[in-house]
Amino acid sequence: MNKCDQLYEGKAKKVYATEDPNCVIVSYKDDATAFNGLKKGTITGKGAINNKMTNHLMKRLEANGIPTHFVEQLNDRETVVKKVSIVPLEVIIRNISAGSFAKRYGVEEGIVFAAPTIEFSYKDDDLGDPLINDSHALALGLATQAEIDLIKRYAFAVNDLLKAFMKEIGIDLVDFKLEFGKTADGTIVLADEISPDTCRLWDETTHEKLDKDRFRRDLGGAEEAYEEVMRRLMGE
Repeated sequence: MNKCDQLYEGKAKKVYATEDPNCVIVSYKDDATAFNGLKKGTITGKGAINNKMTNHLMKRLEANGIPTHFVEQLNDRETVVKKVSIVPLEVIIRNISAGSFAKRYGVEEGIVFAAPTIEFSYKDDDLGDPLINDSHALALGLATQAEIDLIKRYAFAVNDLLKAFMKEIGIDLVDFKLEFGKTADGTIVLADEISPDTCRLWDETTHEKLDKDRFRRDLGGAEEAYEEVMRRLMGE
């Protein structure tokens, strides 16, 4: 499948049209951002890692009943995906207290929850992606109640599967962000990516951070952390 005009460039990816109106090509960049774009930098090699890791996990999720936008990987950085209209809700699942949750509620990081939590944020950079609830999403016309219910069901199912996948390789899945999209016929599918950019991943023994927090918090070793996750997950 051939790349045509560039349709979009985001913080971490570029999207190109193809000769198939129902498919686009996603190209992953090494650019890194944090705090809604206020902090910018580069994590060398992360584009290739995020591309390959996302595709690997999407295929495993598909095999377990989660519909995704994945079609085929073209090369280290580029993948063909179904063209979707993104539902403007970022879905955050949390298993352990960390990041903005710990800060918002004044608790320490590392508290393992009795059950996972779910939260939505309104996907709008200009507004700073504010937290919203189901009623707000309905009022703003972002999704129907049936779509919200389906997204929640998929999100918790993804959490169960990802936790198990990560446990196999000695990693605790702390929290993660998902995005969903609608295909041309209105089907809700998992979209965007699943990577150390979008997940908090801690070594289950040392609790070492193996994700973008190393960039966010100037901890150093971001490239090595991404490579370590890739090595454990895919043997690369």
